[in-house]
Amino acid sequence: MIQSINSIPAFDIKQQYATIEAEVSATVLEVLSSGRYIGGPLVEAFEQQFAAYHNVTNCIACNSGTDALFLALRALEIGAGDEVITTPFTFVATAEVISAVGAKPIFVDIDTTTFNLDLQQVAGAITPKTKAIIPVHLFGQPVDMTTLMAIASSHNLAVVEDCAQSTGASWDNQKVGSIGHLGCFSFYPTKNLGGCGDGGAITTNDPELAAKLRVLKEHGQKNRYYYEEIGVNSRLDTMQAAILQIKLRYLDQWNHQRQAIAAYYQQFLTQLPGIVAPQELAKGVSVWNQYTIRISSEGRNGSSTTYRDSVRTQLQERGVSSMVYYPYPLHLQPVYQYLGYQPGQLPVAELACHEVLSLPMFPELTHEQQDQVIYALKDCLV
Repeated sequence: MIQSINSIPAFDIKQQYATIEAEVSATVLEVLSSGRYIGGPLVEAFEQQFAAYHNVTNCIACNSGTDALFLALRALEIGAGDEVITTPFTFVATAEVISAVGAKPIFVDIDTTTFNLDLQQVAGAITPKTKAIIPVHLFGQPVDMTTLMAIASSHNLAVVEDCAQSTGASWDNQKVGSIGHLGCFSFYPTKNLGGCGDGGAITTNDPELAAKLRVLKEHGQKNRYYYEEIGVNSRLDTMQAAILQIKLRYLDQWNHQRQAIAAYYQQFLTQLPGIVAPQELAKGVSVWNQYTIRISSEGRNGSSTTYRDSVRTQLQERGVSSMVYYPYPLHLQPVYQYLGYQPGQLPVAELACHEVLSLPMFPELTHEQQDQVIYALKDCLV
């Protein structure tokens, strides 16, 4: 057995902060001394820069990725009686917001190699009640947006891209979040572009949707104290906007580092027996928010979940932390029992929940640390 020298976390946001501490500290002090903590020029500047980065005309900052999705559906006037197609293999927020606006989530199984929506099954799930599709660019891996937009266009459906894990990723040389009708982003601290707290944003080239989003996120008011519809309080605070401005300047560098780390993993793990390494599509550029493998239990005793969890425990004993995203598919969660999905109905997603394991991934991860991960993993699979 290979003994670990140092423990390796699944992610480490403190190392990233250390590289920009001086810039962030100076900016934070400026914001604190300004007395302007909500809205203002810094938030507006970040919105403009984020829009320019994605080559879109509008960015609307808000207080979380969940709110970004919720506001997007509200702006599209999706509600009771409507259906929205999405994936069962994602964080609950993707489906949660569909329910929150009164619509019905329709879950479609995932692709075996990318963990993203199986687009061949999307068309078959469309009904007269379908109003939108929410593709999730999971783990930083872009969905085939060419095919998806063709499906959506042929059925006159809106596309809301869930880009929570994929800021900077692209499909066919176009940034995700700029291809669908709306792009929704999270700035949760562990994301590729993460703040020092919660935050989110919506991107769009549609001026009418952008104007509506700005009203909805400010209590439904266009003019102060004059309310046109029921809105919410969803603002990105000035401190987060100031920090995100700094981090946006480093985003491409950090994403390139993630891509190099993924390539190093690929070099050694692709042919490892019992491991199914992630794959990129030809036109997609992933930004690897997670590097997620599958631990196959084929030919071994016990269930796939038991084997994956055993490998994870052994890795931890060797000083290597890992994460499971996600252990339970959404269509079988208690909150969605009323939809009537049964075990085995979406088999690829269900199997993925039993087999996936996310290895350490953050821009500052060294080759020496990766070697420790790789050797430990080989040792566990013997």
